[in-house]
Formats: sequence, C-alpha cells, structure tokens
Amino acid sequence: MKTLRLVVTGTVGAGKSTFVQTVSELGSVETDEIATDEIAALKKTTTVAFDFNRIQLNSQVALHIYGTPGQVRFDFMWELLIQRAEAYILLVAAHRREDFQPTREIIAFMQKRVEVPMVIGLTHTDCAGALSSEEILTGLGYGRSDRPPVVVVNPHHRASVFAALATSAVLLTPHWAGEQYVG
Repeated sequence: MKTLRLVVTGTVGAGKSTFVQTVSELGSVETDEIATDEIAALKKTTTVAFDFNRIQLNSQVALHIYGTPGQVRFDFMWELLIQRAEAYILLVAAHRREDFQPTREIIAFMQKRVEVPMVIGLTHTDCAGALSSEEILTGLGYGRSDRPPVVVVNPHHRASVFAALATSAVLLTPHWAGEQYVG
C-alpha cells in the first residue's frame, strides 16, 4: 500500500485543526494545549506539535493529513511535517488582513525547504470584513501569472473539506494515478 502525505498549514486560527478533525475516519490525533499568550485572545487552545488524520483514498493508497501549529516558534514542526509531503494546503483566514505577513513567512519557509504543490484554502469567508480571493492573493504577493490554485473551504463542513482535498488530489494525481476515493 502506498501512503501519501498532505500538510495543512496556516496562521493561528485559520482552521487547520478543525480541517484535520473533519475528515476523520477513525478519530484524529491532536496536540492542543491551553493558550497562555496572545493566542488566548483568539482561541482557548492551540496546537503545539501537530494534528493527524488518515483517510483511505482507494484500496492501494492512504492519505496522511498533518496539521501544523500556526505559531512561528513551532517552525521546527513545520520542518518535520513538510518533509516527504506530496502537497500542502495553506489555510488563510479571509477576514484577517493582519495575517498576510505571517502567511507570507509560512509560504517562504515551505518554499525554501520543498518544491511541492500548494493549494490556498480560504476560510472564514462568511465573516464580516472578509476579503475577496483577489485581495488575498494580491496581499500575499501573487501576480496574475504565478498564482496557486485557490479554493474556499469551511473546515467545519465535511463536504467543503473534501472539496479542498479534491483540489489537492489534482496535485497528488501523479502519485496515485487518479484512482477514485473509496472512503
């Protein structure tokens, strides 16, 4: 059996843990701890190592999904998790313009270490003040010709998460020859 690795990354509160939990077949592994710093203003707990889940794509291929912590101080986990990844999804909270700089830092970090495809997943698009995909891509420094695929995803809704995974599957296709998901 072949195992593929997909990393879900992004800033704190972008929806990484929820995304990984939502695709659960057997229950996900989480390493959340109580937030004790400025993160506590955004949420009660935060990932300190990684989140993990596994789904069976077909009889021959399993997909391991790893969610990274969002804080730069845990970038050593980003380093470990992106190794051997076939692709990654970068979640961007569409309502938080202040996350552009840390998101650009995550992109630079990943691109410096691996040459794997990326999909941008826009979360929180239903929140007040949410920016358009055009505004977000421009804010992240992408021109018209160098843009990665973008998908709107609600990490709380299974169908939305699987749609984002399907977009990623296009990137993973060379690794599993487009066989149908059987989960």
